[in-house]
Amino acid sequence: MDKLLTILLLSILIFGTASNGISGTASLANVISVKASGKPGAYQFSVEIESPDKGCQQFANWWEVLNSSGKLLYRRILFHSHTDEQPFVRSGGPVSISSSEVVWIRAHMHPQGYGGDIFKGTIAEGFKKAEPEIPFPLELEKQNPQPDGCAF
Repeated sequence: MDKLLTILLLSILIFGTASNGISGTASLANVISVKASGKPGAYQFSVEIESPDKGCQQFANWWEVLNSSGKLLYRRILFHSHTDEQPFVRSGGPVSISSSEVVWIRAHMHPQGYGGDIFKGTIAEGFKKAEPEIPFPLELEKQNPQPDGCAF
């Protein structure tokens, strides 16, 4: 039993969590693709998210668009868990940016928070997975709009 516990603890230390088939950071919401359409000042984003939803106790509860300084430009609230729909795509907007403005798109997991895979890019050049260049402000998590519960 001690050997099994040691192996489990080492696995958690090395890999972060037991794998559940979800890419990226397994216990968090990961953005896996981003598409945008529309016109300058009013773009619509379609964001594909993969998350280990388990019902209202653990689910991806929003995705958001940040500018390169970390300012919240748009937040799309997700009103329910997606336990049987993985990955899933949800669209939102309008987002008031130019086609050349660099933005970051990331998802939030209730109750864990941020930390999954995020995307960076522009409307003109597209979006791809990237590591943040600056730490985003911690108070963003408390900024409105906020979810008002979970439907299911």
